[in-house]
Amino acid sequence: MDEKQLSSIVEQYSRNGIELAGEIKITRIPDWKSVFIENIGEAGRAIFMTEYKVDGKTYWAGFSTRSQTVYVSWR
Repeated sequence: MDEKQLSSIVEQYSRNGIELAGEIKITRIPDWKSVFIENIGEAGRAIFMTEYKVDGKTYWAGFSTRSQTVYVSWR
C-alpha cells in the first residue's frame, strides 16, 4: 500500500468512521501511538505509523501487510 492509498483510508475513517476499505480492515489503537506491536500467534511485528492531518485533526496510521490491517491512532 502506498502513502496516497493510506492517506485516503485515513480520510475516510476520519470523516465517515468506516472500519473496512475493500478488503482492508481498519483498527483503532490507543491515542498517541506512533509504533504498534501487532501480535499474530506467537510472533510480534512492529508497525511504524505515519502522521496524517485531516480536517484539523492529527492521526497516526500504519499498514500491516501480514494482516491487511490499517492501524489508526489519534494525536
